[in-house]
Amino acid sequence: MSSQHPHKTPGMSRRELLKTGLAAGVTLSAFPFAQPPTAWGAEAGQPRRGGLLRVRGYEPVHFDPHLTVSFKTHTTLSFVYNKLVRHKVGADVPPGTFIVEPDLAERWEELDDTTYVFSLRQGVKWHNKPPLNGRELVAEDVKFTYDRFLREQGNPNRYILDSIDQIEVVDRYTVKFFLKEPYVWFVNALAYSSSMWIIAPEMVQQFGDLKKPEAAIGTGPFLLERHEPNVKTIFRRNPDYFRQGQPYVDGVEWLVLDDESTGLAMYRTGQLDCGPAGNWSVRQQDLEALQKSHPHLVYRDFLSQTTQAIMMRTDMAPFNDVRVRRAISHAIDRQALIEAVWGRGAPTAAVSRGLVEWSLPIDQLGVGAKYYQYDPKESRRLLAEAGFPKGFKTQLTATPGYGRDLVDDVQLVQRFLKDVGIEAELKLQEFGAYAATTQQGKFEGLVRGPFGIAWEPDAPLYRAYAADSSWNTGHVSDPKLTAMLKEQRRTKDLEARKKIIFEIQRYVADQQYYVYLNSITITGSWQPYVKNFAPQHSFDYGNRVAALWLER
Repeated sequence: MSSQHPHKTPGMSRRELLKTGLAAGVTLSAFPFAQPPTAWGAEAGQPRRGGLLRVRGYEPVHFDPHLTVSFKTHTTLSFVYNKLVRHKVGADVPPGTFIVEPDLAERWEELDDTTYVFSLRQGVKWHNKPPLNGRELVAEDVKFTYDRFLREQGNPNRYILDSIDQIEVVDRYTVKFFLKEPYVWFVNALAYSSSMWIIAPEMVQQFGDLKKPEAAIGTGPFLLERHEPNVKTIFRRNPDYFRQGQPYVDGVEWLVLDDESTGLAMYRTGQLDCGPAGNWSVRQQDLEALQKSHPHLVYRDFLSQTTQAIMMRTDMAPFNDVRVRRAISHAIDRQALIEAVWGRGAPTAAVSRGLVEWSLPIDQLGVGAKYYQYDPKESRRLLAEAGFPKGFKTQLTATPGYGRDLVDDVQLVQRFLKDVGIEAELKLQEFGAYAATTQQGKFEGLVRGPFGIAWEPDAPLYRAYAADSSWNTGHVSDPKLTAMLKEQRRTKDLEARKKIIFEIQRYVADQQYYVYLNSITITGSWQPYVKNFAPQHSFDYGNRVAALWLER
C-alpha cells in the first residue's frame, strides 16, 4: 500500500497554506488514491482467546439509540447490542463493502413487495444483569424496539423506517413487518449501525428512557462494565454470546482521546492497539513520520463513505436562490482543501466516492459538473446576478467535535467565501449541541461538516432531500426530487434503480442544494498482533472487535 504523501507547493507548509487561504487561481493537483490490495486480510491463522483491547473511543452524548444521530453514541452502543441483520465483518471484507447477513435473525423472507418475515435465532440471551438476568430474546422484543423507534418523536432517524405500517408477532421467534409502500432498501436499512439496535422493554420501563449507561443492557458481544465520563468505557466479554467462541478478547477499553497528539503518542508507545484517529486510523499529516519510525505497523488506505459538505438553509434567502448556491460551489477550491488540510482524498458529489458502485465521478454529472470547478470570477458574477454585487454577510457553523482538521478546513472555506464577497462569521459549536441542533437543521446561514455516513446510496440521498425526511438539514423542498427518490425506493430491478440514482445525482449537482466537497482518504492502522481485522467506515465497532483476536 502506498504511503507517499501528496505533492506540496514548494516552499509552503500546510499551516502557511491555511494562513494565506491559497491565493485565488492556485489549484493543486490531487494525490492519486492508492487502491487497496485484492485480498484485504492477511492469513489470520487460528483464533486465540484472551487479552484486553485498548482503543480510541468516544464519550456518548447519552446512551439512548433512538434519541440521537451521534456517532459517539452509536459506536459505543455497538459493543452492547445486536440488530436483526448486520454488515459482514472480518479481515476478508474490503472497506466500502457492505454485505447484509443474519444477526439476531437467522433468516428472513420477502413474501411480497411490502411484507417481510424474520425468523429469530433461538436461545439468544440478554446480558445476565438485572432486570433482564439473561432471559431469552423473543419476537415481542423486536416489535417493542421498532414500535418505540417509530413512536419516539425525538428520534431523528425515524424517517428511515417511515415506510413501516405495522409489526406483527407471529410466534415466539417470528416477527412480520408490513410496509405502507415498497421500500427495496428495507433489509439494508435494518443493518445500519445507527438506531437499529434491538432493545428490551424492561429497560425502558425501568428508566423511562435509555440515556443512562446503566440502561445499556443488550444481547451483544460485550457487557458494559463501567463508564467513566469523558475518560473511558470498559466492556467485558459476554460469556453467553450466541456466536460460538466470540468475542475472543476478554474486554475492551474504549478511551476518550479528544487530544490527537496524546492519542498518537499512545499509539507510538504501544498503549493503543489500533490507530488513534477516527475509524482507528492515522491522520494523513502524521502518516509519513509514523511509517518511518514504526514500519512494522499495519497500514491500509480506503476512501471515506462520508461526504464533506457545506449545508445551507435553502428555505431562506439568499440560499433559496440557485444562483447563490452555485456561486458558493464555484468559490471553493476542492483540490486545495484536500492538499492543504486532508492530505489525500477525492472531490465528490452527493454520493461519496467511497461507494464506488453508486457514486458518479464529477465529470459524469452532466450540466451540473461545471459548478464543481473553482471559478471565483464566475462566482462573483452569479452573486451579482442574484442581487449581491458586493456579496453578503452570513454565519458559518462547525464543530471541533470532528477533530482539528475540520476546524482548519472551515477556516479555509471561510477565506474562499470572503474572496468572492461572502463575509461568513465563524461559529464553533460544542459537539453535543451541534448534534442536537445544527445537525438536525436547526441553524442559520451555512454549516461546514460531514454530511452523514452512507452504507448504500438511498441513505445520503433520501435523508438530504426528501420532503418527509427529518434529517433534511438544508430544508430542501423539491417535489420533482422527492418523486425521484421515492421511485428508486420502489424499483426492484438493480440496473433500473441505478439509472434513477445517477439521474438524481446529476439533478442535485445542477441545483446545488448542498455544496459537496470531497471524500477523504482514511489510512487504517493497527498493531501486527491484531488479527482477523479490516478497517471499515461504520459505527459497528463491536462486531468487528468480537471477530478479532490478539497474538501477543
